[in-house]
Amino acid sequence: MAQQQLVIYNTLSREKEVFKPLHAPHVGLYVCGPTVYGDPHFGHARPAITFDLLFRYLQHIGYKVRYVRNITDVGHLENDADEGEDKVGKKARLEELEPMEVVQFYTNSYHKAMDKLNVLRPSIEPSASGHVMEQIEMTQEIINKGFAYESNGSVYFDVEKYNQSHDYGILSKRDIDEMLENTRQLDGQDEKRRSIDFALWKKAAPEHIMRWKSPWSNGFPGWHIECSAMSTRYLGDQFDIHGGGLDLLFPHHECEIAQNTVVKGERTVKYWMHNNMITVNGTKMGKSMGNFINLDEFFEGSHRLLDKPYSPMTIRFFILQSHYRSMVDFSTDAMHAAEVALKRLLDASNHITNIPVSDNSSVDVKSLRQKCYDAMNDDLNTPILLSHLFEATRIINSAIAGIEKLSQEDIDELSDLFEIFLHNLLGIIDESTLKDSNYEAFEKAVDMLLEIRQEAKKQKDWATSDKIRNQLTEAGFVIKDTADGFEWSLS
Repeated sequence: MAQQQLVIYNTLSREKEVFKPLHAPHVGLYVCGPTVYGDPHFGHARPAITFDLLFRYLQHIGYKVRYVRNITDVGHLENDADEGEDKVGKKARLEELEPMEVVQFYTNSYHKAMDKLNVLRPSIEPSASGHVMEQIEMTQEIINKGFAYESNGSVYFDVEKYNQSHDYGILSKRDIDEMLENTRQLDGQDEKRRSIDFALWKKAAPEHIMRWKSPWSNGFPGWHIECSAMSTRYLGDQFDIHGGGLDLLFPHHECEIAQNTVVKGERTVKYWMHNNMITVNGTKMGKSMGNFINLDEFFEGSHRLLDKPYSPMTIRFFILQSHYRSMVDFSTDAMHAAEVALKRLLDASNHITNIPVSDNSSVDVKSLRQKCYDAMNDDLNTPILLSHLFEATRIINSAIAGIEKLSQEDIDELSDLFEIFLHNLLGIIDESTLKDSNYEAFEKAVDMLLEIRQEAKKQKDWATSDKIRNQLTEAGFVIKDTADGFEWSLS
């Protein structure tokens, strides 16, 4: 494969930039993951698939990627503000569960949904509750440097002071001076100096379930500090790419930049990438609108807006049809069109072996590969990439019908094209191949082997345990030990 030069749109500069890693061939990628207090929904699929695509492509073109995607299980309050109940804590109170029961249940649900969508697991998946000490230390350092203040046991970031020497608004391009001016009239009405200030640490109310000891109070970390602490913990003082949904750009990512700049003395992230949102029939998705569709409802066809179940690969393909920075609007008509288009591609891929071999070719096949790379290198332009795959589909169908002629070399090239771009990079698998009656037996056999491995570990028979894991890994399985046992997937 010729060396590829990836260009990505940097939200920070509002320009496309040639991707140049800080420490090539190693790449640090951090993506804001889900808040685990409810079923994974359609909105979760967009960033997961977007950055799965980036993760796959960076590895494909030769980079060694450390992909960190966090789990938010504490500190994310209602209405994305500094007041109200913790979203996880509220769910725990209503269902009379321990907060970590809620966290584990919905983390498992998220993983199952992402596995169905063929989203690869990240290299590291830290949780906010597992890194409270790092968040306390970072908060103390911001206080020590004079950019935060304590108020009634809570700690707030002083946006006005920061903005005097830095640029709060550098990512979102908001006029912070105007916002500060509008908040001065609120002085004395709340424990913040300015309403634009944001919490680094919150003192817990008596009824608040999730709390930790800190120098300021028994409380819990703010939403924004967690990503600053975890990203720099695993990727260092400077790393390459920070991603997430466009809804996180302000205030979440803006706050991260401010926190990191104070603690590290400079901006931590080189490239910021944001995927756009999903609407439903032209309307923003939300529970109050009645158009909030969980992924399981998609798979089962059980939501009132759905006319039937839609497969995980149809959903993945539907999202990849649009550029990640474009708005995606769901409708049943759009889903039907995606389903038909995906079937065309998969049928073509499966029928390549039916092409009659000729001595010479009547069409140019070889140029398609570089056209596909050119599309991916242009800020992951999946719509253009798919247009080239549909051109390959036309060639395959024409060759089978006898309209075009293809040599064995070109037939092999088409096979590679679909394997690389449709299956490996776009992550589209033919679900019909997974419905074989033998697949259930295959799953049971793998589970049985891993249960034998679990028993060997209990007996401290490390040789048997390691042999099973190593041989399954060599055969193409990804094995992950968990608190409850194990998880596995095909790589």
